[in-house]
Amino acid sequence: MVDLTDFDRMQAAALAGGGEDQAAKQHQKGKRTARERIAALLDAGTFTELDRFVSARGSSTEADPSRPLTDGVITGWGKIDGRQVFLFAQDFTILGGSVGESHGRKIAKVMDLALQNGAPLIGLNDSGGARIQEGVDALAAYGEIFLRNTRASGVIPQLSVILGPCAGGAVYSPAITDFVFMVEKTSYMFITGPDVVKSVTHEEVDADSLGGAWAHRALSGVAHFTAPDEDSLLAQVHRVLSFLPSNNLDQPPYLPPRDGARETPELGEIIPQEPNKPYDVHQVIGALCDEGDFLEIQPEFARNLVIGFARLNGSPIGVVANQPDFLAGVLDIDASDKAARFIRFCDAFHIPLVTLVDTPGFLPGVDQEHGGVIRHGAKMIYAYAEASVPKLSLILRKAYGGAYIVMSSKHLGGDVNLALPAAEIAVMGPEGAVQILHRKAIAAAEDPAAKTQELTRRYREQLANPYIAASRGYLDDVIAPAAARGRLIDALESVQAKRQPAPQRKHGNIPL
Repeated sequence: MVDLTDFDRMQAAALAGGGEDQAAKQHQKGKRTARERIAALLDAGTFTELDRFVSARGSSTEADPSRPLTDGVITGWGKIDGRQVFLFAQDFTILGGSVGESHGRKIAKVMDLALQNGAPLIGLNDSGGARIQEGVDALAAYGEIFLRNTRASGVIPQLSVILGPCAGGAVYSPAITDFVFMVEKTSYMFITGPDVVKSVTHEEVDADSLGGAWAHRALSGVAHFTAPDEDSLLAQVHRVLSFLPSNNLDQPPYLPPRDGARETPELGEIIPQEPNKPYDVHQVIGALCDEGDFLEIQPEFARNLVIGFARLNGSPIGVVANQPDFLAGVLDIDASDKAARFIRFCDAFHIPLVTLVDTPGFLPGVDQEHGGVIRHGAKMIYAYAEASVPKLSLILRKAYGGAYIVMSSKHLGGDVNLALPAAEIAVMGPEGAVQILHRKAIAAAEDPAAKTQELTRRYREQLANPYIAASRGYLDDVIAPAAARGRLIDALESVQAKRQPAPQRKHGNIPL
């Protein structure tokens, strides 16, 4: 009979993590242990662990607190809603989840497996940072992880779930991945912590204000999703994955639709006829998408532009929409960055793009010009022009100046470009254009206000109405609001098999 004494002892040591006292400290902070998080994330009974007997700088068969088994990270694979995923979960109960040579090697191994097998990679991050006592070996471990993040980019979805501290060089791995999730009040990310900030700049700030979930969802744009607790955050991970293919060779998951090509007469009520009256574009998205279901990404960052996932007749789509309810839906530095990265993600994973246009242009101002709005806006142009997935657009109301071109116009390779009858397409807004074109006539008029009103109406009729663009083939059709969903569904079906050869090159040079 085989003696399993050593096996049982070693397995118990590996499963114990940092011990009951350390686990209790996690729970007191409102945090789960690494193994509890894996159990909450994956389908029951599907987790297979790798390298559970690895310890710091190799393997150990003796109980040594300085070289605990697993070396502070649990790696392996399992399933989410029946689909294969690979993951790692840093264990804060062991050496604060710090990254050393063996710790990093374990993560690198599971990343290689995810890439080789074409399955999503999920990182559950909760770490005190680089293990100081391992010196350059700890830094080398980070470099190996960053390299694999980059190689896997655009090949498999990479999701980073921040469930505790993530500081120093550790933040760059999540920043390379596709989506970052953060728990409010218990997770934070920053290059240098509050103490360093105070010593260098003399600014007083706490960890949450400096790099907590709110700061990164509303100010920096680093976080894509946040939630008040771990359960809610892990549910968001499930929801995001439901729209994504497992890799860049698979198609996104189709769900049989339940509401078909219904009419959308409500669009005529949602979108005001007055060109400058605000409205919430979320209502438009809800009317167009299957069952009104829309998963918004970065809802509090660059609120003048809305992005997210939805379905159109069962097929996942990426939605990019101006938001007239915030800054009139103008494009600016942050909105351009937000859109460009999302467009490129969708393009990498065969997710068609639906663009809803209602924008007066780019935001003017010294801060925007000096901040590089030209460079940032060019990212958005590049992303749309480069994207080879099906690209549909619907002009809801205004499309002025460079913003018209940028928002998936026919001139950037849009496949099907539609507009509602009230749409206005022009070099600039009618009011401003009239003041430039007819300044002398207005000044000489007996009633300048009436003259301005008359010239503005004429400008709209002669230069800005959508039929002019349609007459030149820049729009494929002008449609009734009630027909919008059905026409988008028909358009998507017609270009779903799109093939677009690209010039042979190593890669382009996006204006970063």
